[in-house]
Amino acid sequence: MLLASGCAVGPNYKRPSVTVPGTYRGAIPQEATQPAAESIGDQKWWEVFQDPQLQDLIHTATRILQAQAQVGITRADQLPTISGGVEAVNQRSARSKFFPAFETSSNQVDLSLAWELDFWGKYRRATESARANLLATQWARQAVISTLVSDVAAAYFQLRELDLELEISRRTLASRRDSLQLTQTLASGGATSMLDVRQAEQLVFTAAETIPDLERRIEQQENFLSILLGNNPGPITRGTKLTEQPHAPEIPAGLPSSLLERRPDIRQAEAQLIAANAQIGVAKAAYFPQITLTASGGYQSSALTSLFTGPAGLWNFGGSLVQPIFTGGRIRSNVKFTEARQQEAALIYQQTVQQAFRGVSDALVEYRKDREFREQQEQLTFSAQDAARLSETRYRGGATSYLEVLTNETNYFDAELGLAQAQLNELLGLVRIYSNLGGGWQEQ
Repeated sequence: MLLASGCAVGPNYKRPSVTVPGTYRGAIPQEATQPAAESIGDQKWWEVFQDPQLQDLIHTATRILQAQAQVGITRADQLPTISGGVEAVNQRSARSKFFPAFETSSNQVDLSLAWELDFWGKYRRATESARANLLATQWARQAVISTLVSDVAAAYFQLRELDLELEISRRTLASRRDSLQLTQTLASGGATSMLDVRQAEQLVFTAAETIPDLERRIEQQENFLSILLGNNPGPITRGTKLTEQPHAPEIPAGLPSSLLERRPDIRQAEAQLIAANAQIGVAKAAYFPQITLTASGGYQSSALTSLFTGPAGLWNFGGSLVQPIFTGGRIRSNVKFTEARQQEAALIYQQTVQQAFRGVSDALVEYRKDREFREQQEQLTFSAQDAARLSETRYRGGATSYLEVLTNETNYFDAELGLAQAQLNELLGLVRIYSNLGGGWQEQ
């Protein structure tokens, strides 16, 4: 009989089969043969984001998260319950006309034990479910950490991009003021017209008007990043410039099959599926009888001096069996309910896996195209810079009007701002790849 208690009703968990692609769509060909261990998702976030100040910010943000979980209460249901007691009573009855008063004394020490035998695995399945729910909670916490790391990194890069735009605007404003001063000097000597002066003023005003807006956006971005760090709005210490952030030529994605073990949201969905699967066994165990063993022993005596003598000993041993006979379909309905919950959890797991594959593929192609765009934007910026320099030289030599300078200066300014945005998009693409590959939840 005791050997039978090793059985557990209900289905054992088996991971649902999901279609795993051989490679990620969007991955470069050489990535297809790289082992999972080479995936960027396996790297720690402080290895991917090498800006020391960004590392400090991420570390500060992750410190605010804490996890609390426990499964001991459910596991304790499988073990016997032991309790003890000590009792001493002195009693005197009231005297009446017909009955004389008398006194009684009773002293008792006992120890009792009750154990519901887990023949059908009800409590083992309940413990399995509780452990899985605990793991789901832990993986949910890791998913929050991963999201927080990505959010902090993205917010920091956006802040550094705004810093770069402000630097470009201030440098451009200083250069255009020098050009305006030269044009005014030429106009006062009759070498050029007031039209050229007005066009030069337009360039100055165009650069100047961007500065207050950028300063506003920078302060708001600092406030946003401060909130992510769990602080009140305030200034943020800067680290590496946006233009000096490393640009990885290739991003190793690894094998898609390893994503099932790396992404915390997939692990969370699977843990929830395991918990739902175990609950089927808990529900089915209600069909079978509950068998409970009870025992107690101790001493009882009216005199304390003879409490622990042989004649004062007492004991009892027994057992009970309770079998459901009629429940109005409650047990069957509960089993169907838990089976439906398990099917729902299985569907959520499969959808989570498919969405993860899509997220990685989208991030890979986005990063590759952002990198190509940034490379083209660098060439465009170089050409626009040279055109602006040549037109300024031609204007100083009297070979062209200031309209040519105006056009080329505007193009160069726009190209520089576009390059800053392209550099930001490439870094944000790196953040998205890292997050979609399941990185960022590791703790220092």
